[in-house]
Amino acid sequence: MDAAAETLKPQTEAAKATAEQFTAAANTAFKDGVDKSLAAMSEANTYSKQNLEAIVASATAAARGAEALSAHVVTYSKTAFETQVNAAKALAGAKTPQEAFELQTSFAKTAFETYVSEAGKLTELLTATFKDSFKPLNERVTETVGKLQATR
Repeated sequence: MDAAAETLKPQTEAAKATAEQFTAAANTAFKDGVDKSLAAMSEANTYSKQNLEAIVASATAAARGAEALSAHVVTYSKTAFETQVNAAKALAGAKTPQEAFELQTSFAKTAFETYVSEAGKLTELLTATFKDSFKPLNERVTETVGKLQATR
């Protein structure tokens, strides 16, 4: 049996060396796979965090814009009400129909001009609010598209 064992010894050692190489390669591949998976999960977490930050920034900008719009509308409404009360008092004090007509015409002209001016200001505020609130989201989309194009 010693002679048979001696004959199989090179084959046994070759099989052992092959098994060790296979095990080493499998361990290296497993470690590389785990490292790549951890890196991908870390990148995904970072990406999700950046997306959440963009959403928060967008919502914050929208809230600031809504607050500014609300304040502007309240101020305009208060001023318009005061102007209307003053116009009504002036009309009540008119001595002639001609004077009442002139006061009403002047009030209507001023009220219309003020309304058009305020509508323009509100449009500017709305535009700025939309632009500011969508900017963080647009930046994230641009970055994502850039990454997707880079992987092609």
